[in-house]
Formats: sequence, C-alpha cells, structure tokens
Amino acid sequence: MTGSARMDLAQATLTQLYVHWGRVQAATHPDAYARAVLVRESIHERRSVWVKRVSLSGTVTGPPAAAVDQDAVLDLRAAVAALPPRQRATLVLRFYCDLNVDQAAEILGCSPGTVKSQTAKALDTVRRALTPGQNPGARPHPPRSAQR
Repeated sequence: MTGSARMDLAQATLTQLYVHWGRVQAATHPDAYARAVLVRESIHERRSVWVKRVSLSGTVTGPPAAAVDQDAVLDLRAAVAALPPRQRATLVLRFYCDLNVDQAAEILGCSPGTVKSQTAKALDTVRRALTPGQNPGARPHPPRSAQR
C-alpha cells in the first residue's frame, strides 16, 4: 500500500469516526471500534471500482524528463530581448500566447501579412543569434535574388 493510499484510508477512517462520534464514545473499547472502522474502510476501498481502475505503483513507466539547458534558455531570452519591439510582440503573441495570425494582427492593429513577415524576420534573427560561430550580422545563405 502506498503512502497516498494509507493517507486516504486514514482520512476515510477519521471521517467515519467523526461522523459517528457518539457511537465511539458509547463503545466499551473505543480503540477496537476504531480498528473495526479502519478494516471496514480498507475492505470498502479494495472493492471500489476506483481501485480497480487506478493502480499506483512506485515505478515510473515513462522516460525521465530531459534536463533543461539553462545556458540555452538564457541565450534564447537574450536573443528575443534584442529583437525590435514589433518582432518581439509577434513572437510572443504567436508562440507564447498561441494565437493565430489573424488574432495577432487584430491585437497589433496591423494586417495578417505584416504579422507573417515580422514573425519570419524575428525567427530568422533569433536563429542567427543562436547559431554557434555565426556572425550576428551575417546572413546564413545568399539572398534569393543571388540564387537565380
């Protein structure tokens, strides 16, 4: 029996004793009465559908959570903080607040196309800032006009 189940059982027992306190006081052996309530509550919990559906064991079934790279978090925060206010606002609205393009455009008071372009520019700037060994002012690839 896990610690949580013991606490639930103890709580249910104490609740029953409180509800029937008059009977506890009238009993010749209150300790025996309390033990009997404890046993009945235990049997009741074992028979309940909840216990059959939910079985808690002390083992973790999934893989452990990945450790958070605090340096990467600080680098990302610095890159986002360095953005112009409009670009930062589009990233916050689109990815932190989980708004779609139209909702972000309405809040910012601009067209959906502006939200899309500001988001693309902001993401490009953040990616360049987070790329190791990359000069922040350099473009990762030649402009589209030079590619033709």
